Amino acid sequence: MHRPTDSDRGAGDSPRDNGVRLERMGDVGLILVDHPPVNALSQAVRKALIAALAGVVADTSLHAAVIACEGRTFIAGADIRELDRTPTGGPAEVTTQDLVRALDACPKPVVAAIHGTALGGGFEVALACHSRIIAPDGFVGLPEVRIDGVPGAGGTQRLPRVVG
Repeated sequence: MHRPTDSDRGAGDSPRDNGVRLERMGDVGLILVDHPPVNALSQAVRKALIAALAGVVADTSLHAAVIACEGRTFIAGADIRELDRTPTGGPAEVTTQDLVRALDACPKPVVAAIHGTALGGGFEVALACHSRIIAPDGFVGLPEVRIDGVPGAGGTQRLPRVVG
């Protein structure tokens, strides 16, 4: 994938914000997740993804967005450091369901550019995008079902719709 240079970026580009940044590639917003080591879908990343998506929607010169990830993998799932944490349920709490709802409601096309693994919540984010492309090394799945878990952000509904 071409990585934008300073000359490619427009005035609306944002710096890295909690592992997510919005860059401009012509009339496409490139939403890059850079949250090593596996681009886990933490609370901060979820909030920053929603903010970046809102930035794409608000920018009338952007006509679409691509969600891609730095490093060796796409969003590889939940941030395991947050699994034992009890959600506050307060206004600051942003769930993966909130993120996929924002993708569902986005009036501009959003494409997930998958490489490496897209598992659990990461795959559910990709499924909520309008389209997906996957690199030859890409691997997707909902592994929580193997340990009697249920995908929590609509994966059980979206996956059959995508694969038929």
